[in-house]
Amino acid sequence: MVRALHVYSGNLYGGVERMLATLSATRVQGLEQRFALCFEGRLAEEIRAAHAPLEMLAAVRVSRPWTVLRARRRLAAVLDDARPDVVICHSSWTHGLLAGVARKRGIPLVFWLHDAVTGQTWADRFAKRVRPDFAVCTSEFARGTLHRLWSGVASDVVHPPVPQPDGAGVDRRLMRAQVDTPADDVVILQASRMEPWKGHRLLVEALARLRDVGGWTAWIAGGAQRAHEEAHLAETYALAQQLGIAPRIRFLGQRDDVPALMASADVLCQPNLGPEPFGIAFVEGMHAGLPVIATAIGGAREIVSAECGLLVPPEDPAPLADALLLLIRDPALRAGLGAAGPARARALCHPQRQAEKLRDVLEAVVHGAGAERERLKPPQRLR
Repeated sequence: MVRALHVYSGNLYGGVERMLATLSATRVQGLEQRFALCFEGRLAEEIRAAHAPLEMLAAVRVSRPWTVLRARRRLAAVLDDARPDVVICHSSWTHGLLAGVARKRGIPLVFWLHDAVTGQTWADRFAKRVRPDFAVCTSEFARGTLHRLWSGVASDVVHPPVPQPDGAGVDRRLMRAQVDTPADDVVILQASRMEPWKGHRLLVEALARLRDVGGWTAWIAGGAQRAHEEAHLAETYALAQQLGIAPRIRFLGQRDDVPALMASADVLCQPNLGPEPFGIAFVEGMHAGLPVIATAIGGAREIVSAECGLLVPPEDPAPLADALLLLIRDPALRAGLGAAGPARARALCHPQRQAEKLRDVLEAVVHGAGAERERLKPPQRLR
C-alpha cells in the first residue's frame, strides 16, 4: 500500500481541480490517497462528498508571510500525524511554498506539472529551490518544459483521469428551450474558464464570418472568477454585439451542469490562443460524443485525432470559420467524428486506469527513495 498526500491550493476551479476531485472518488487497490488544501471551496466540497480524507491547511496570501508560515506549520502537523509514504505538490505555487516541509522530513517528494513552465514567474522561481525526487506531467507537451525548473529530474506522463460525463436522460429540447435556442439548430459549445487565452474572442470572430449562415447557435459556458476574467467576459460580449452576432450567442455564465450542456450540444469548440497543457474539456466533449474543434497547439495535438475532431491553425478566424461551417453543414461528418470520441477518451483518460498508473509511478518513487536511503546509511560498526 502506497499512502500518498496530495497538496494543493484549491481556491479556484478548473482542470486541475476537476482532476483532483476525480482522483478523490477513484479507489485503487494498493493506493491510499489523502488531500490537503489551503482554501475552502468547490474542490474541498467535492473531495468531502467523495469521502476521501481531507486536511485543511490555511488560507495563504504570499504578501502576508505569516499566512505561509501558518500553512507550513499545519502541513508539518499533518505529515507527522498521517505519515504518508509520498507527498505530491500540484503546480509551482504549491511546490514553491510548501514542498520544503516534506523535504525536511525526508519524505519522498513528487511535483505534478500541470502547466507549461516558463520559469519566469515568482512561483516557478520559488519552486526551483526545492528539487523533487520525481515529476508527474499531465502531458508530453508539459513534460517538454520541465527542464525550465530542474534539469535531470526523472519524470513520467500521467494523463488526468476524466470520467464520462453523466448526460444520460437529458432532454435536449428542454435544455435548448431553457437557454432560448431553436430545437433544430446546430449548437456550438465552448465550456471553459473565462481566460483570454482560451480563445473566446477568436471563436466570436470566426462566428461573425458565418453571420449569414442559418441554423446555428453558440453557447459559451464559464463564469469569471477573477477581475481580469470579468473584463474579458465584458469585452467578448461587446465584440459579439459589435460584430452583429450577439443574438446568436448565449453567455451562460458559471454552470454546474456542463455534462447536460454537452449532451444537448452538437460541436465542442475551444480555439485556444495559447497552448493548453492538456485539455480536459476536449476529453469530456469526446466522452459526450461531440466532434471537437481546437487549435493545433499544446495538449490538443495529443488529444484530438483526425478520427474525432478537427485541428486548425491558431490565431486565425478564417480556418476556424471554415471548420465550423463544415460541421454545421455536414451532419454525417458530425456523427462520424462524434461516434469515435468515447473510445478515444477512454483510451487516454479512463479514471481507473490512470489512477493505477499513478499508483505504479508512486510505488517506484517510494521504493527508489527507500533503496537510496539504504545505500546512504553509514556502515554499522562491528562489536
